[in-house]
Amino acid sequence: MTDPAVDAPQLPAGSAPRGLDLDRLAGYLAAHRPELAGPLSAGLIAGGKSNLTYLLRAGDREVVLRRPPLGHVLATAHDMAREYRVISALAPTSVPVPEALLLCPDADVIGAPFYLMEKVDGEVYRRREQTDALTAGQRRDLAMAMMDTLAGLHMVEPGAVGLADFGRPDGYLARQVRRWAGQLDRSRSRPLPGIDELRDVLAGSVPEGANAGRIVHGDYRLDNLLATVEPVAVRAVLDWEMATLGDPLADLGLLLTYWDVLGDSDSADGNPVADGIGPRAGFPTGAELIDRYAGRSDVDVGPLHWHVALGCFKLAVICEGIHYRHTLGQTLGEGFDRIGEMVAPLVEHGLRAVRGQ
Repeated sequence: MTDPAVDAPQLPAGSAPRGLDLDRLAGYLAAHRPELAGPLSAGLIAGGKSNLTYLLRAGDREVVLRRPPLGHVLATAHDMAREYRVISALAPTSVPVPEALLLCPDADVIGAPFYLMEKVDGEVYRRREQTDALTAGQRRDLAMAMMDTLAGLHMVEPGAVGLADFGRPDGYLARQVRRWAGQLDRSRSRPLPGIDELRDVLAGSVPEGANAGRIVHGDYRLDNLLATVEPVAVRAVLDWEMATLGDPLADLGLLLTYWDVLGDSDSADGNPVADGIGPRAGFPTGAELIDRYAGRSDVDVGPLHWHVALGCFKLAVICEGIHYRHTLGQTLGEGFDRIGEMVAPLVEHGLRAVRGQ
């Protein structure tokens, strides 16, 4: 995996950011993957606002290590084994994923469970300065490749790749509302006007979910992809911590939340989660993205306003959890100071969306 923030950093052997114990890690690798035993050095890959991602150098080889965030961790939201299982299962499909190399469920090694995956060449497009450098054609092609990849994921038969028991499709949408309501209660640190109303309206208007039973990424967006633009291609889909079996419209609703809600808002400018995406940044509209997806999938997209509202609620809860960790000094990297600003506009738009406004 590459990212402009950590592309070939010069790290002396033994250097490590917070969240890694290289001595204990080297000992574990010596026993389980001796070809990666060291000497080790590591750098934090900037951009991730939830699980932590590191570029790990083991001698002449570079791999990527993923672990949960420091400190306040929401239950079930940072499951390394879940991520490892789904990218392993998708490896033989058309969905581009990094090769899974090693899962360590033992929290005693570095302070939390972790896994290793291959480093994939490509760029994570998350900043306006990056997307401004693209031509209009490259922006359009990149957006369409993003939707083609999502359609391909949703067309994978879970049982064919060993994921038949990866989730409980029945009642998925109702459980999503309950789950994120619970996560909200564990992340509250300040008044959040309207968010309880949004939760209640969502809970009282859950659609039937006719598309349930597909593999759902759970946080599908442009900056969770590694891509190239010469030629335009998605090289890898990243950050599978929320993957499950469920309703693919949840992926579409959350994507539209990033794209049309945050990406078309004044709060997007310079914001690490919303900068450089959506029509304001010269990309196609959300409606065009859905049309592309619908032409390459057998999923009935139907009305999406409830799913956009769920996306707004989910993202508001995630941002509030990140904001809470930031106030406790438990975040690594830059850009966390503005995450809390996104909660109020997300709640406001979610209330409008759930009412079909």
